[in-house]
Amino acid sequence: MSTLLKIEFQVGSEEADLCSTFLSPRVPHGWEEIPIGQESMLFRIFLEDHPLGMELMREIEKRFPECGIKYSEQEAEEWAMAWKDFFNPIACGERFEILPPWMSEQGHDDMTHIVIEPKMAFGTGHHPTTSLCLETIGEVVKHGILEKGMEFLDLGTGSGILGIGLCKLGLTGIGIDIDPQAIPCAQENLEINRVDDSMKLLVGTIGSLKPGQLFDVVVANILSGPLIEMAGDILERVKPGGVLILSGILSEQANAVAAAYARRGIGEPEITAQGEWVVLVWEKVER
Repeated sequence: MSTLLKIEFQVGSEEADLCSTFLSPRVPHGWEEIPIGQESMLFRIFLEDHPLGMELMREIEKRFPECGIKYSEQEAEEWAMAWKDFFNPIACGERFEILPPWMSEQGHDDMTHIVIEPKMAFGTGHHPTTSLCLETIGEVVKHGILEKGMEFLDLGTGSGILGIGLCKLGLTGIGIDIDPQAIPCAQENLEINRVDDSMKLLVGTIGSLKPGQLFDVVVANILSGPLIEMAGDILERVKPGGVLILSGILSEQANAVAAAYARRGIGEPEITAQGEWVVLVWEKVER
């Protein structure tokens, strides 16, 4: 049976938010935060790749030298069972509800359910950027801008959660991720949600798409740096009048990301925040 690297360390409560920000781009599938009294926070991370895990440990220890970091190996099956105590239904706006498979029949009847098998891929719905993107998709549909039969691109698909949400609203599309380990996880989730005929998966970058292939909506929940670097390539994939949704962006990074796209002639986005994270939305991209 495969094993995982279990990493644990503590920081003072005053550094907990800073630590979460530090971990976000390095541990995209998430981690556990456990309060220890009122003075400190225990962080617990599980990783599949041991060499990368040891490198991450060195980075954490350098950034938080008093954290008392330690590690051990744990059976993958034990990690999966631990998720059952941690993973609860999540409402994302008025439209979507995220459920684990063991609670798939317990969702609210007036919500669109997305069933996600917790694995080592980004996108269980617990991270604010995922929730913000799904809430935004629901709002855009509510405004009558997205309709059944339209096509989407989910850039940095991770678990496939955003694409699954779009499929459940009657759209079809493509999910791309540079991480090959994300694709089997996303494929499993597509099948669980019975939308595997509506969404194709690719390993690669946005440059892997066919030349001239355009989409009614492009959603990219990655990081601010790549979003800025790929601004031209991403905009080239949005149909005139289409929707662009960007997240994985900290509040202090929002203006820089917005400017990278506004200078290409599409105007300013609507910005919605949840905690320290934001989503940027252009409901009608005109160039």
